[in-house]
Amino acid sequence: MSPIRAGRAKAGPDSGEDLGTRVAALDAALQSGGGELDPAEVARARAVVDKVGERTTLSGSHTVVALAGATGSGKSSLFNALVGADVARIGARRPTTSKPTAAVWGGGDASALLDWLKVDARHVVDSAADGGKALDGLVLLDLPDFDSREVSHRIEAERVLQLVDVFVWVTDPQKYADARLHDDFVRLLAQHEAVTLAVLNQADRLPPDAVEECAADLGRLLARDGISGARVLTTSVRTGAGVGDLERRIADHVATRAAYLRRLTADVVTVARSLRTGVADTEKRVDRLPRDDLDRSLGRAAGVPVVLDAVSRDYRRAAVASSGWLFTRWVGRFRTDPLRRLRLDSSAAPRGTVDGSESDDVRAVLARSSIPTPTGSARSAVEVATRTFVRSASDGLPDPWERAVDDAATGHSDELSDALDQAVVGTSLRARRPVWWGVANVLQWLFGLVAIAGLLWLLGLNVLGFLGLPRPETPAVGIVPWPLILLIGGAVLGILLAGLARWWARVGARRRRRMIGARLRTSVGEVAEARIVAPIARVLERHRSTRENLDRAGS
Repeated sequence: MSPIRAGRAKAGPDSGEDLGTRVAALDAALQSGGGELDPAEVARARAVVDKVGERTTLSGSHTVVALAGATGSGKSSLFNALVGADVARIGARRPTTSKPTAAVWGGGDASALLDWLKVDARHVVDSAADGGKALDGLVLLDLPDFDSREVSHRIEAERVLQLVDVFVWVTDPQKYADARLHDDFVRLLAQHEAVTLAVLNQADRLPPDAVEECAADLGRLLARDGISGARVLTTSVRTGAGVGDLERRIADHVATRAAYLRRLTADVVTVARSLRTGVADTEKRVDRLPRDDLDRSLGRAAGVPVVLDAVSRDYRRAAVASSGWLFTRWVGRFRTDPLRRLRLDSSAAPRGTVDGSESDDVRAVLARSSIPTPTGSARSAVEVATRTFVRSASDGLPDPWERAVDDAATGHSDELSDALDQAVVGTSLRARRPVWWGVANVLQWLFGLVAIAGLLWLLGLNVLGFLGLPRPETPAVGIVPWPLILLIGGAVLGILLAGLARWWARVGARRRRRMIGARLRTSVGEVAEARIVAPIARVLERHRSTRENLDRAGS
């Protein structure tokens, strides 16, 4: 396959601004999506971007036209006929042309352009002397045969064809249907139609009716190659027929001073459209994808159910410590603090906190919690949920982009466990101390003091009786003395209040569990966003940018 492969792009408008816009878009697409696009196509595209930069800094007043053809097509003779002098070497022995030969019309300096083309053989045509002012600015090249037996000749022809502004395909009645001409050159450059001419040379070797038949057949072959509405010029160097017509067609390209823009634009459009097959027509928006399963599985892996159980137990423990019966609440001191056991204790958090989210929470400085390691089923659930989310996000994307999405989501999976643990550690697990705890505590102390007062009163009376001292009259309600009423009443009311407080603590624990659960889900969701969703979103954003820029470059 010829290395000049250029694809199927039509030449764009004759505008340097349009070309610049397309090149900028192509370069941006390579920057955003080069890693996921076909490497060979990316290399071609970068070469085109480089070529545009180099060619546009050179002379815009010169038009480079190349005569390209197979061995024996007579292109060197045609070159000499256009130049008006025997510049190109002609001989019966093949191959003849080994290096490109250039003829330059006009007084403009084309040295830098020819140096870029790496063409050393140069001939300056005095256009004023031969009345050829219409060709001023033309750089005509006679290329080596692209089917030469010498590999170096073919390589040289293909190299120069990548750089010229206008192609003139020269063939003859014997080789006009040659597969190498059509398959490796014309067809691959077919969409550069605006800068392509086709010449059936050596027409004098055929009778007039056969010339028309061959030209029509060549036109059909060119149409099959993709050059729609192709017009074939017939020439004969020996008789001079058609040479003037070819000269006028070349002069038309020279007059516009835009053939190089058409060629470069066609190259940019070509590679952009070729690269465009490596991206999809659209991409998902991750913010619209369902992620409930992902968040739930991450929550289980982070130990959120374990933490919420501990939060509930901690709430009930703290509630009993504040509202339990005054004479038994001390037993709770011997129970293990469920949050402290998980290294999630937040007792240092300020009591006036509304949401317990102050940055100086003691848990924020702990390296890790003591939450049990996720079970195998929990880890599997995370993997399944992640893969499901990845498939949803990458649905419809080409394979390289699918892999990029998968790598983005799973590339740092070994760090996910620590991130989840730190999310739990960094989440406040307490809130404002409930008001009813304080009220119940005051009442318990009141009932306790009443019971103690009744007990002391009874003990005092018994001591006086034991010592045989006169006892003051004891007030009573009916037959029940007030000391006994105070003792029993304080104790009973304290016990009843403790029972009511325990029931209300269970209700409060459920509310606290829901509130802390919402906080933990938010924290786990932030980890999912940072570690899974955001990396995927960045890949999809690169895909979108690549797609839009390739569309701009190839439209």
